[in-house]
Amino acid sequence: MSAYYLDASALVKRYVNEPGSVWLRTLLVSPQADLLFASRMTIVEVISAFARRVREGSLTTAELAAVENAFRGDCLHDYQIMPPTVEVIDLTCSLLKRHHLRAYDATHLASALSAQKFLTSDGLPLLVFLSADGRLTGAARAEGLAVDNPNEHV
Repeated sequence: MSAYYLDASALVKRYVNEPGSVWLRTLLVSPQADLLFASRMTIVEVISAFARRVREGSLTTAELAAVENAFRGDCLHDYQIMPPTVEVIDLTCSLLKRHHLRAYDATHLASALSAQKFLTSDGLPLLVFLSADGRLTGAARAEGLAVDNPNEHV
């Protein structure tokens, strides 16, 4: 069994073609990818990324509807969605003081650390933090998480 935390930059790759998409999709359909964690705030970021692609012309409005429906369905069935609890918010604030991160990036890291704490308390495997953001993966590594960047698998 494997556990993964996916930030928005990784999750988008499941739904639209960009560098690292093939690798990520293959990883997520493997039998080992049993637990997939994401922050509730990821939903906002992913929908924003889809809408930006429509404005830029790389997705049509029909394609937007299809990928948004697929994503929202996966949020209900595939992902363990982490709510922004008081503990996650407090940890996010601490991470912002330790690392040069944007607010949502620090929220992803805090959510992943919270998921990691949950997994280890139940004797489950360590999670791998998936992000296409080098600064964020560096901070995750500094906080003791295993990391992987889909952009390194093109």
